[in-house]
Formats: sequence, C-alpha cells, structure tokens
Amino acid sequence: MARRLRPVGLDFTENAPIRLVFSARATASPEAVYRALAEEVEDWPRWFRAVTLARPAHGGAGREIKLVGGVRFQETIMAADPEQRYAYRVDETNAPGVRALLEEWRLTPSGSGTHVRWTFAADGPAPVRFALAAARPGLGYSFRSAVRELDRRLVARRLVARRGADQ
Repeated sequence: MARRLRPVGLDFTENAPIRLVFSARATASPEAVYRALAEEVEDWPRWFRAVTLARPAHGGAGREIKLVGGVRFQETIMAADPEQRYAYRVDETNAPGVRALLEEWRLTPSGSGTHVRWTFAADGPAPVRFALAAARPGLGYSFRSAVRELDRRLVARRLVARRGADQ
C-alpha cells in the first residue's frame, strides 16, 4: 500500500538524517549523462539493474519507478539543470518506514568525461536508518555498476553515431 511521504526541498540533500553519497566517473560527456538521466527516463531499466520500470509522469514533472523486489515510487522532479544536476523527491512509496526521500545526481566535467555524484537523502525511524546504513555497500555497488553500464551504452551510442556520420 502506497504511503505519502513528507515533502522536502533540495536542501534536504545537505541536512537529511540519512545521507549516503557515492561517486563514479563516466567517460561520456555531462550532456550525454544528463540526457540519459532526465530525458530518457524509460531507458533506466536498461542500465540501472535495480530499476524494473521507469516512466515520466505528470507531463514530465514526475516519474513512476519500480525496483527489483516490488518497491514503487511516485516522484516529483525537483531540479533538472542540464549537464549539472538532476534531482527528484519521492512523494509516495510502498517501502515501509521511510518518512522522506530525495535523490540528487550531480554532474561535473572531469577531463574528457563526467564525475557523477549521487546523494541519497532520507528520513525514517531508527530501524530504517539502521537498515539504510547497513545497505550502504550494496547501494554504492548498485550505483557504480549503473554508471559503468550507462557509460558503456553512451560510448557505444557515440561510436554508432560516428560510424553513421563517416558513411
């Protein structure tokens, strides 16, 4: 059964009781990474294995997400700053105990690629905090694997586009 979460603002990434921050590097440009995050929402399951369904909602102002294991989220896009940041707040979920949840993807040019930083900010009672702290290694692994897979897809897309332009 879906429950409404407490609405939070972007500053929640800085002051949430639970803050998990992970980073990875992609060889793809910030433009390509941003496009995959914010504009190609339905492709998320192709590169983020934990995601089984992703689709825009509310005319693009939100998203519907389903994860492996059946967890569902209804989200509101909080920031869509091309090539810099993509953030969304969870408004409804069937995940037990969570009171508030916001995720932010920060993109920074890094050499010939992109430094990607993901902040998972949440609030919940002590058991939720404990569970999320224990899940930190798995969430980090999932994030880094997703960025690697996304990068592989974006590099392959770039190569196909170059081949097409050369013909």
